[in-house]
Amino acid sequence: MNNNINSRKNAARTERLQQRVEAGSVATHFPEVAGIVISMMYNQRGIQKSLPRVVNFFPSSYALFKVECLSKGCVDGGFDLTQIITAMIGNRREASKGEISCEGDGSSADHSAIVYEVAIKYT
Repeated sequence: MNNNINSRKNAARTERLQQRVEAGSVATHFPEVAGIVISMMYNQRGIQKSLPRVVNFFPSSYALFKVECLSKGCVDGGFDLTQIITAMIGNRREASKGEISCEGDGSSADHSAIVYEVAIKYT
């Protein structure tokens, strides 16, 4: 069973690396963006204290706005903010807030979620 989980995790890791390469850079897709900051509070079922996280994207960063899940039992999970961020850029919005759940398979349904704030600076 552990080999199957490890194989799935390795395959997911390889897929994420390939997706990053294929995504290109923020500067290529969004030349008007100077930087993106995602501030979030990570909440996991069974853990009472929220974990703050901040992820920065620069013009040279990959244009893939998916944040990995921190749950050890999560496979193929994470928080995909791509649609949120591309919509913000399309409307030239500077800030957005919300909450999303992990998309992966964990040991239980709804195993983790984030409350996020996205801030975008334009050139």
